[in-house]
Amino acid sequence: MTATITERLTDDQHPKPRIPAEGHHRDVNGGWLRPAVFGAMDGLVSNFALMTGVVGGAVSSGTVVLTGLAGLAAGACSMAAGEYTSVASQRELVQAEIEAERLELSRNPHGELAELAELYASRGVDPDLALAVARQLSVDPDRTLEIHAREELGIDPNDLPSPVVAAASSFVCFAVGALLPLLPYLLGATSLLPALLLSLAGLFACGAVVARVTARSWWFSGMRQLVLGGAAAGVTFLLGRLIGGAVG
Repeated sequence: MTATITERLTDDQHPKPRIPAEGHHRDVNGGWLRPAVFGAMDGLVSNFALMTGVVGGAVSSGTVVLTGLAGLAAGACSMAAGEYTSVASQRELVQAEIEAERLELSRNPHGELAELAELYASRGVDPDLALAVARQLSVDPDRTLEIHAREELGIDPNDLPSPVVAAASSFVCFAVGALLPLLPYLLGATSLLPALLLSLAGLFACGAVVARVTARSWWFSGMRQLVLGGAAAGVTFLLGRLIGGAVG
């Protein structure tokens, strides 16, 4: 039986891999991670800023709660609708490109074979070997389409982002983020301070969590989000104070 590449490397005194060949990379396609992260961040920052702006206008606690609930509902629905439309449009565009590639493969298989071989040769593979590899990979039509989509378009036809997953992730995470500054008022608070402290802690925590899937340190990411969110809330508070004083 022919030895696998890993077995051959082991036989040649190369160390065995410490991690499996597949599954050790982070998910960077953004099917659910991007809308979830942006949803939580946007929900927390936007509703916190909205509520501080209303508080700056010197309104009652009941008005602050009503504003926070309205901001949560409107923002979550808006984010979900936006994510669904965006991802669905992207998916439809990608599928159209895949169908165009499928048609080209059926009309001009020899030209596509030569194109794939030239691509491998341009990456340093011996031309004869590149042609042999391209021929072997072109035996199965479905597999051929997948390879051409990966190599020419940079996409995986079997791993396209789902609009439903993106919309649901965005809706839920926005709602959770937007609920955080509202929670103290729902529990009976009558001043902005508890909501402020909880929101700032939430901003830092969200930034630190995001750092788990990026190359940044947790404290840098956390502090960056805290500063940006705090600045947004401060600006809206001042605007609320100015506008509230003017209309009052």
